[in-house]
Amino acid sequence: MVAIYMLVVGMVGAFGAINGRYPSGRYVILTVCTLIVIGVFGFLRLRRWGWALITGGCLCLSLWIIHVSRVTHNPGILVMAGLNLCLFLYLVRTEVRERLRR
Repeated sequence: MVAIYMLVVGMVGAFGAINGRYPSGRYVILTVCTLIVIGVFGFLRLRRWGWALITGGCLCLSLWIIHVSRVTHNPGILVMAGLNLCLFLYLVRTEVRERLRR
């Protein structure tokens, strides 16, 4: 479910960047979302690099949403930041890391 969620988030962000939804950071968001989508496929194969990309993507997405919430004064989107933070905390557990191959 983590992989499916991150795949949807990465694809929505990439399509939003391509369509001009984020004019100020278009290429940065497109790059991060592309790395997240690539990381999903590595994560599904239980590769350590895929796990690292997904974990970093969860943390970056959570911090970015917190920043957007503070700038726009919209506390409602903090729910998504909390979900991403929970996924990050799940992914850094030792049980998850032990199942990965090199």
